[in-house]
Formats: sequence, structure tokens, C-alpha cells
Amino acid sequence: MRIAMIGTGYVGLVSGACFADFGHDVTCVDKDEKKIAALHRGEIPIYEPGLDELVATNVKAKRLDFTTDLSKPVADADAVFIAVGTPSRRGDGHADLSYVYAAAKEIARSLTGFTVVVTKSTVPVGTGDEVERIIRETNPKADVVVASNPEFLREGAAIRDFKFPDRVVVGTSDERGRKVMGDIYRPLSLNQAPLMFTERRTAEMIKYAANAFLATKITFINEIADLSEKAGANVQEVARGIGLDNRIGTKFLHAGPGFGGSCFPKDTKALIKIAQDYDVSLRIVESVLAVNENRKRAMARKVSQALGGSLRGKTIAVLGLTFKPDTDDMRDAPSIPLVTGLIDMGATVKAFDPVGMEQAKGELPDITYCEDAYSCAQGADALVIVTEWVQFRALDLDRLKSVMAQPVVVDLRNIYRPEDMEAAGFTYDSIGRPPVQG
Repeated sequence: MRIAMIGTGYVGLVSGACFADFGHDVTCVDKDEKKIAALHRGEIPIYEPGLDELVATNVKAKRLDFTTDLSKPVADADAVFIAVGTPSRRGDGHADLSYVYAAAKEIARSLTGFTVVVTKSTVPVGTGDEVERIIRETNPKADVVVASNPEFLREGAAIRDFKFPDRVVVGTSDERGRKVMGDIYRPLSLNQAPLMFTERRTAEMIKYAANAFLATKITFINEIADLSEKAGANVQEVARGIGLDNRIGTKFLHAGPGFGGSCFPKDTKALIKIAQDYDVSLRIVESVLAVNENRKRAMARKVSQALGGSLRGKTIAVLGLTFKPDTDDMRDAPSIPLVTGLIDMGATVKAFDPVGMEQAKGELPDITYCEDAYSCAQGADALVIVTEWVQFRALDLDRLKSVMAQPVVVDLRNIYRPEDMEAAGFTYDSIGRPPVQG
């Protein structure tokens, strides 16, 4: 199959490289000339484990190419995927669909022969209808089917998620469109991946509903963590106890500083706005978003409490800045409101992240960036673990204690055992577990 992928952001680049690895001929298109030039040099603009090797292998095999001009790739394509950004629109929180609609109009001008145009971007219900209207208005002679194919990729595990998916959702009721999409995903049949065909609007809704439900699980266990902490229970054992019920499941029951990233905050906001447009109140989702935003800021107060209630003149070391491990993504990262809160309370902040510091500098310019965890901890009155990078899971506790001004650790990811930290002489506070004094 010949595929044109419009957009070389996270979704477009990962999807394009994986489709090429399936054996399809893929051309990724982006208006950013610098990004395309960098890709031609083998430079990957995002951090995703294994993506650089995957891109290099398929470029070498001549199955993957990059360009700024979509006319020929679209004209030659069996399927054109729209994978451009849909950020929250300033002012009202709706998904900004201007990039999607601009891509649809440009695609329409270059279509030749039967083509399936697929929205891969996360878009509100009814977007596919508007994409189809734009294409038919721009090019009335186009022989086109517009389908929805939402992505369910986790940053840090995107390649595995693409190749071994829980499900592949395709929204189209057109038989020709179903055949093309079935052919594109046929290499997954050996893995017996469930290919789920639905109406287009249903596919668009599935993506938002899935993200909102996962965000709800995270927020639920975070609130249970707060209660556990006050009541003297251990939230990790609570999560395991409820997660072993297969109606609930263990995933996304890890208490922490709140969810962030490119999907959950943006998509929960957009789903609330979609519901309002249909005069429906999503009170659970609204509460999830409000609780999550409040929680991120509250983490700074938690650090302050660990140091007796005042951060004025104190130095705080922050380990981990990205919203999760194995990515350089800083979008809506819990570290941002945490660090700004610490600074507002009068603290000086030092930070270290294995891959996210360049991205972080644009969001957090007023902190000191360090070369490793120990230089970050040097002279600190407290150390805060914000992102659960594997590099932070086995720190030399004796060395850490020797370089800190005070042996205080606030673990927002619960990666250490309280008894181990107590034995090492640390005052240790975590999420949803009783604090210990070293």
C-alpha cells in the first residue's frame, strides 16, 4: 500500500515508521522545512525509545521518505492520514481543528483516483463530517472515503503499542474504505489484533471516552491516596487489592502528582466542551479535570510541609521533569506547577532529567539544570522525585545523604520503600503512605 502521512509530530512519525516497517511505502509530509531536513539527516525531533533505529532501517530500505510537498505523495496514495496537532484552543478549551481543516483542503487539491483520507489526529465527534465536506467542496470530482482511525499510543512504548495493539478502531461504513484499511493493518493479523469497524462518529467518540476513563482512574486513586495518607493506610496495597478485581484492573492505579502529557489534559477539556455543545453535563469528567489541576499545585505544599511549613531560603532538588519516563514531553507535566509553586514559596530549585531538560528550559527558565542526580542533590534541603525514570530507582542512598544539606526526600511516585529510607536515615514522605522519620 502507498501511504501519505500528513504531519511528522509524535503520532505521524511513529505511525509512518511503523507502517513502513509493515512493508508499506510511506511518505511523511510536514511544512516545517527544518524538521524535514533534520529527518533526512537521520535526526529524530522527539525522544521515543527505538524510533531512531526504526526510521533509519526503513529509510535505508526505501520504504520511508520525508518531504514538504504533499501533492505527489497524496496523488499516489491509497490512503492519506491526517496526523497534525489538535491543541486546546486558547480561551475556551475546545480542540483547535484549524490544522486538520487546512490539511483537508490541501489534500483535496491533489487527490487522484480512489483514496481513503483518514483522521489519525484526536478530533471531536463530527470532525470527519467536516473534513469530508471540505474535500468535496474543494474537489467535487474526488473519489474519496473519509475514515477515522484514532491512535492509542503511550509515549515511551509507542512502537510496541502500534505493533501489538489492544485494538485498532476504524470508523467507516464504506466497504471500499474498509478494504483499504483492512489491507493496511493486515500485517497485524499474525498478532490477532482486534480490528474494530464502527461508524465514523463512534470511532471519534471512542478515543475521547478512553482517555477520559483512564484519567478518571488516575484521579480516583490519587484521591484514595490522600485519604489513605490521613487514615494510616497504604495506597499501594489498596491499589493492588482493588486492581486484582478483573472488573477494575491494575493499570492506571498508581498514585502520584497528577496526570499530564499531550493527551489526557487536552482531551478531557475537549470532551467537556463537546458535551456542552450538545447540552450535556459530564460532571465526573469535569471533576476529574478540576481535581487533577488542584493536585499538581498541592504537591508544592507537600514539599513545604516536609520542611516544617516554610521554603523561604531553602534549596529544593527535583528529579524528573517530563510528564512520564521514556519521553522528552513536557506538555502539562506535573513538574511545571510544582516548580513554579516552590519558587513562589521562596525556594531555589535545581533539577535533573535524563532527556527532558532542553524541552524543560522553555517552560522553566528560572531554575538550575544539573548533570546528574547527585549534583542536583548537592546542598539541597529536600529532594523531590517527580518522574519515575529507571535511573532514579536505585540511587546510592548513602552518597545522596552525604551531599544533601538535610536528608529529606519527598517521593511523588512511591518508587522507594519507606522502611529502606528510614533505615538509611532519611525523613521520607510519599503519596498515600504514612511518612517516616530517619
